[in-house]
Amino acid sequence: MTTAELAWFKSSYSTDQGDSCIEVAPTPATIHVRDSKDTTRPHLGLGPAAWTAFVAHAAAQAD
Repeated sequence: MTTAELAWFKSSYSTDQGDSCIEVAPTPATIHVRDSKDTTRPHLGLGPAAWTAFVAHAAAQAD
């Protein structure tokens, strides 16, 4: 699947004024992650377990 074929979205917590946003495109086997400011750059592909660990870590840092 190419980057153009993926359905990318940003969190509802993201605004147009922030510069620290990511976009994600989940598929059954991989969660694709990219920088929302420069969508032409390469993206990361994480397995479900790695994505879960990333989200848990990010949430813990926000507290």
